[in-house]
Amino acid sequence: MRGARWLVDSLRDKQPFNKALGQHYLVNDELISRAIELAELSENDHVLEVGPGPGVLTEAILATGCRLTAIEIDSVSVEHLKHAFAPEIERQQLTLLSGDVLEMEWPHDLSKVVANIPYQISSPLIELLTRYLRNPRTHQLERVIMLVQEEFAERLVMEYESDIGSLGMTASLDWMCELEDKVGPHHFSPMPKVHSRYISMEPHNEQWPCDVKLVRLMIHLAFDQRRKKLRTTLKQVPRRIGRVKQWHAGRWKDAYKAHQDDERMELRPEEFELEDWIDLCSSFTQSTLD
Repeated sequence: MRGARWLVDSLRDKQPFNKALGQHYLVNDELISRAIELAELSENDHVLEVGPGPGVLTEAILATGCRLTAIEIDSVSVEHLKHAFAPEIERQQLTLLSGDVLEMEWPHDLSKVVANIPYQISSPLIELLTRYLRNPRTHQLERVIMLVQEEFAERLVMEYESDIGSLGMTASLDWMCELEDKVGPHHFSPMPKVHSRYISMEPHNEQWPCDVKLVRLMIHLAFDQRRKKLRTTLKQVPRRIGRVKQWHAGRWKDAYKAHQDDERMELRPEEFELEDWIDLCSSFTQSTLD
């Protein structure tokens, strides 16, 4: 293997790094190997890598013998990857796609995702991963390993009381999220201004007694004004209520009215556990079925 430093320097020779695209590349080979270890890759896996850049993770992933689809938005990086991994592309172990991962269709048979992602796409990427997981036409994702900003990682797993919010609460509807290794700025080229951390995500396949889309809307609506009580925030009809099967503005208003005397409506969103959201959503649903 050529190693991270060689691949990063090779790309840098072709163009200066674009920080606007989140081009901060991991150059510590031990930490790169740690991502592969956390992902538990085998030759039977089909892996998605987001934003491979110089290919430091790409090289390590391919060394496991698995199939890899890598999506890169930067055209110069794409040309670099085509040259650096020509043999793997030729034998179809590596499929390299040029474009925006947030707008492209992903392969339907992915088993794992391993990526050092541009930090600005962290939230929308997790939304897409969740949609992929729920899609009945796609393969069941087994594990996701991503390197993200440490602050984002803590909010995702709700490490501290102050981290409780819609990001971590809605993610927990589908995923078991764990904090993994910390990664300091000095392990990147160029160095970012923030600390980073690996996160692992595994689907828990829990079946909820109410529509998970409705739960997500309720959580987002409440945390949009997190300092206010649910009595105030849930009075407003969620903007996308029509996207939830059998729900509309009138039904939401009827459900809200039926909960006027519910003591839970006096609480603020950070006082709710996930099970509390499920219970309240189920109660909203049942109150409009009578």
